[in-house]
Amino acid sequence: MTTSETTGWTPSPRQRDRDAYQRRRTLRSLVLAALSTAVLGTALVVAVTSAPGWPRTRETFLDAGVAWDSVPSVVRGFWLNVRVFTVSGVLMLVFGLFLAVLRTLRGAVFWPVRALATAYVDLFRGLPLILVLLVVGFGVPGLRLQGVPSSAVVLGSAALILTYSAYVAEVFRAGIESIHPSQRAAARSLGLSASQTMRYVVLPQAVRRVVPPLLNDVVSLTKDSGLISVLGAIDAVRSAQIITAESFNFTPYVVAGGLFVLLTVPLTRLTDAVSRRYGYLPGGGHL
Repeated sequence: MTTSETTGWTPSPRQRDRDAYQRRRTLRSLVLAALSTAVLGTALVVAVTSAPGWPRTRETFLDAGVAWDSVPSVVRGFWLNVRVFTVSGVLMLVFGLFLAVLRTLRGAVFWPVRALATAYVDLFRGLPLILVLLVVGFGVPGLRLQGVPSSAVVLGSAALILTYSAYVAEVFRAGIESIHPSQRAAARSLGLSASQTMRYVVLPQAVRRVVPPLLNDVVSLTKDSGLISVLGAIDAVRSAQIITAESFNFTPYVVAGGLFVLLTVPLTRLTDAVSRRYGYLPGGGHL
């Protein structure tokens, strides 16, 4: 039974014409999009395959046999990247939020804390990640401190956390400072302490506002987790490098890149969906 039969309402001729027009426009848009995609894809394929060096490039980077043989090793290495990304992502968010709270503490007595947090953020936002990885990965073991891990995976994850927490701290700080002062004043007038106001009033609103940019940092961390290979960790990139050195073929790098893409694309689409939900992209809601 249709909606018109259950409600007793029938669309007017003008409404039916509008609906038909909208359907035609939608179909026309789909057809044009498919045609333009096919034309562009064909042009790219023709341009690449007609290049003089295409046969050699295909043999070097797109060898199906080498790709199939490298999949097990690269996948095992990629599982390490996933674990590093997961642990580093959680700790990055926690430490970044802690730094943001320190930077937003009020009162003269907290000036040294704010200064240290600001110096930390400025330092690690200014240093290239690759340098942080090298300094932490090779410098910390050189100190020969008792009880400090020397694993390339642990030290590489620590370098990722140190760097990305600085960026995340600024995102959280922006969210905290976007909360109107009247929110704090209202909470304090109800008898909440400064810490309770931050916990129950400011942070829930601030975190909600900065979810989309935080997800962008998470996507970036996903890709940069492959940099731990410079310390010798056997991740997807390092596994591909080892196979390439043995086979003199770069196809394993393409396999590793495809795995990273398979991980980051769903995260990117999730970021877009959340951005639309919170009004960061056209067609979304509003804060």
